[in-house]
Amino acid sequence: MSNSFSKAARREEKRNWTPLITGLVALAAVVLGILLFSRNPGRIEPLPSPYAANLKLSDVKLSAAENYVGGTVTYLDVNISNTGNQSLTGAQMRATFKNTMGQVVQTETLPLHVLVENHMTGNPDLIELGRDPIGPGQTKTVRMTLDHISADWDNTAPAMELTGLKLK
Repeated sequence: MSNSFSKAARREEKRNWTPLITGLVALAAVVLGILLFSRNPGRIEPLPSPYAANLKLSDVKLSAAENYVGGTVTYLDVNISNTGNQSLTGAQMRATFKNTMGQVVQTETLPLHVLVENHMTGNPDLIELGRDPIGPGQTKTVRMTLDHISADWDNTAPAMELTGLKLK
C-alpha cells in the first residue's frame, strides 16, 4: 500500500506549467505592444516642402491671456508672406522653445489659423487656413494657441518651422 501512495504523491508533485508560461508570454506581449504603440507618432516628421522657401515668417508676437479655468494660454502670432505662385491652404507650425542654456525644453507642432478682424466685437477671430488661404503676394497673420509652455522656457521667441504644407 505504501507503494501506491508514493506514486500518487509523485503525480501530485508534477505541476502543469503551461498556463503559467502562457500567461507570462501574454503579459510580455501586452507590455511590448503598449511600449510600441504609445510612442509619439509626431516624432516622424515629413520632409520639408520646397515651397516653404517662398513663405517668409516675420513680426513674431507672443501674448498671454487667462482662460476660463484660471490657467494661462499663450498666443504665438506670426506674419506669413507668400512670395510664391501658389496659395497656402493649410499648414502646421513647429515651435521649439529653449531655456537660458540653449537646451530644448518643449516642441509643439500645431495647425495654424488666420487672424481676421471681427468688426462687430473688435476682437480677432480665428479662421482655418483653408477658409482664408494666403495667396501669392499676400501677407497674413496666423496664430498658434499654446495651453502650456514649460516653466524653464527663457521667454524668447521660439525657433519656428512650417510643416505639412497644403497648396492650391
